[in-house]
Amino acid sequence: MLYLLIGTYTMGASEGLYVYQLNTMTGEAAYVSMAKVDNPSYLVSTPDNRFIYAVTENNGNPSYANAFSFDPESGQLTFINRSETAGASPCNMTVDTAGNHVVTANYGGGSISVFDTNTEGALSPVKQVITFSGQGTEKGRQNAPHLHCVKFSPDGKYLFATDLGTDHIYRFETTHSEKEPFIKEDSRTSFKVTDGSGPRHIEFHPSGKYLYLINELAGTVTGFLYNNGNLKEIQTIVADTLNAKGSGDIAITPDGQFVYASNRLKGDGVAIFALNQKDGKLAKTGYQPTGVHPRNMVITPNGKFLLVANKDSHNIQLFAINPENGALTDIQKDILLDSPVCLKFLSIQE
Repeated sequence: MLYLLIGTYTMGASEGLYVYQLNTMTGEAAYVSMAKVDNPSYLVSTPDNRFIYAVTENNGNPSYANAFSFDPESGQLTFINRSETAGASPCNMTVDTAGNHVVTANYGGGSISVFDTNTEGALSPVKQVITFSGQGTEKGRQNAPHLHCVKFSPDGKYLFATDLGTDHIYRFETTHSEKEPFIKEDSRTSFKVTDGSGPRHIEFHPSGKYLYLINELAGTVTGFLYNNGNLKEIQTIVADTLNAKGSGDIAITPDGQFVYASNRLKGDGVAIFALNQKDGKLAKTGYQPTGVHPRNMVITPNGKFLLVANKDSHNIQLFAINPENGALTDIQKDILLDSPVCLKFLSIQE
C-alpha cells in the first residue's frame, strides 16, 4: 500500500490536493483526505515524507509555494504556510536531498525561485529569484523564456532547469555554505537543444548515467549521457508522430528498462520506448491511447503500474506494465477526479 497524492487545477470541481491509498499489487484505490489550496498543479515531498510542497499556479494573480505537514498514519495534510514565488505561473518544483531548500520553475515569470525551509517544514520568504532571457524560433510559444522543470542531480551537486521558451537546459552548482546563496548564480551553464524543441520535463535514469528530456513542441525525446553535471546528447527520437506540439511528461521504470512519453492535443496517449542499457539509446515499441490531455505520469515503485493523469477527461488511468516489453494494459480502475495534473507516491507507515 502506498499513498497517492494528486495535484489538480481548481477552476472546476476540484478543491486542492487529494490523498488516496493505492494497492500496488491490485491497482485498487481509495480516497483518504483533501487539503484546500488553489491550483496545486505540481507537488513534491521531502525525502522523509514529513512535508509536502505544492505550487499555486496563478497567472495574473500572485503565485505561491505552499507547505504542508503529512501524517503517515492518518494520511492527512496540514497547512503550514505559503510564500510568494515572485514569478508568475509556477508549474514545477523540486526539493533538495536534505529537505532544506525548495525551488520552483516559473513558466510565466521566466524565472526560478529558491526558498529555505526550517525544521518544522515552513517556507522562508523567497531567497533567490534567478531570471532568464532570450527567445526561440516558434512564434507565439517561444517569444520569451518559459521555465518548465527544475530537478537536482542524483548527488545533489547541481540543479538543472529546462527553458521551453529558449530551447536550453540550464545547470547551476549548489552550495551548502551559510555565507553563500544555495544556488550559485555565477555557475550558470547551458546546454542547447534543437531550435523549436520546447524542452519540458527531464528524468534521470536509475543508474545515474543518462538523462532523458521530453520536448513539448517537437514531440521528441532527447537522451543524454550524464557525467558529473555534464550532458552529451546521444539521441533524439520522435514520440509524437502527429506533430501536435503538446508532449507532456516522461517516466522511466524503476529497473531502467522502459521509457514512457505522454502526448496531448492530437491522438492523446503514451509513447513506449525500450531502453538499451549499454548505450542509453531508445527504440519505440508501441503507443497506448489514453484519456484526454494526459499530463503527469508516475510508476509504482514495484514497476507494476503506470498511472496517467488526464486533465480534460477528469480521470487517472492505471495501466499494467508488461515487464517483458513495456506494453501497457488499461486495468479499468480509473480514479475519477476533476482536472488531475500531478501524481506523487508516499510510503504508508507500518
